[in-house]
Amino acid sequence: MSIFNFLVSKTIMHVPGPIVGFFAKGYIAGEDLKAAVLTTKDLNSKGMMATIDILGEFIKTREEATFFKQHCLDILNRIDKEGLDANLSLKPTQMGLELDKEFAFDNIREIVALAASLNNFVRIDMEDHPCTDDTLEFFRRLREEFTGHVGVVVQSYMRRTLEDVENLSDGPLNFRLCKGIYNEPREVAYKDMAIINRNFVECLDKMFEKGAYVGIATHDEKLVFEAELLVKKFGLKRDEYEFQMLLGVDPELRSLIVKAGNRLRVYVPFGKSWLPYSKRRLKENPSIAQHALRQMLGMKSKSV
Repeated sequence: MSIFNFLVSKTIMHVPGPIVGFFAKGYIAGEDLKAAVLTTKDLNSKGMMATIDILGEFIKTREEATFFKQHCLDILNRIDKEGLDANLSLKPTQMGLELDKEFAFDNIREIVALAASLNNFVRIDMEDHPCTDDTLEFFRRLREEFTGHVGVVVQSYMRRTLEDVENLSDGPLNFRLCKGIYNEPREVAYKDMAIINRNFVECLDKMFEKGAYVGIATHDEKLVFEAELLVKKFGLKRDEYEFQMLLGVDPELRSLIVKAGNRLRVYVPFGKSWLPYSKRRLKENPSIAQHALRQMLGMKSKSV
């Protein structure tokens, strides 16, 4: 890690919002759904799919949860109206998980029910480890009622993930597999990146073995390479998996994945609650800040 990246990763949580906004503005579609729709249309025109997410999490009141639920319903209806090649991502805490588990489940179920009626799909995001059991339970309950219209995220830095995949293998499986971004304690999460990457490949192998559909979420070309080997190993067809990347991160690799004949979905976040998301992303990938700084100074920069 360069000195610049090290300093960004260690200090970003204390940087004022306007400065973070400058560095992160290319990685957020905008503050409203209209901006997300325009971004999605642009991605679709380039042969890429999208998953739209209104930013906001760990809400404090039922009124906030209802607000976000309605926005998720609006997103699904707008996707259908505009004919977008896109689905929806949401966070359980955004739906009220920390207030009332069943209240949150009912909110998510209403959203998934609408997605199913529109022949669309909802991805339930994974948050920090106190949410893991409830999030996986929500997926287990919903997949039986809305098979093919709901999936969940799992993270390769979590020590439990291989076991979770095995435990969920008694029903239809649809995962987004990512490394993980929350600052978790060592008791529950691997801290060594070599182990996290190795576990990513092991988890993906097990998922394919179990017949899962997987959104392979990575910007690490080494992992893209390993994933392509597993796709060949299992003889998967183009519509039996997809790659996933964040908006604004390494567009060159994004294009290479698509040119190789793979499907690719881009995460398109929008909303006024962009600051916590942006700080986590900059902490995870300080090269974003380095890239933006180079652009500001008029310097030639490699893709991040």
